[in-house]
Amino acid sequence: MGVTKQVLSAGDGTNFPQQGDKLTMHYIGTLASNGKKFDASRDRGRPFSFTIGVGQVIRGWDEGVAQMSLGEKANLNITSDFGYGPRGAGGVIPPNADLNFEVELLAINGKSA
Repeated sequence: MGVTKQVLSAGDGTNFPQQGDKLTMHYIGTLASNGKKFDASRDRGRPFSFTIGVGQVIRGWDEGVAQMSLGEKANLNITSDFGYGPRGAGGVIPPNADLNFEVELLAINGKSA
């Protein structure tokens, strides 16, 4: 249960997000059960920004992205208890769904790789 990370391409290895940092990411979200894409930042034509560690995103992101260094691209495999749990999300993510995210950490507090 939780989140596991698989590095696709290494980041700088020195700059890691800290609680309260504003992060800028690109991501693709898919359902683990069938690989169906439910969201992607590039489809909207702009990256996604959030503050880490303050509950703005699902727990799997808060914990998984914190392990990434600036410029890193990784897969996050997130179990439902670290995702949207029994409520699901917006009719797009079913209840108790495990999720996969391909994520890329583009910037920390405006500093890019």
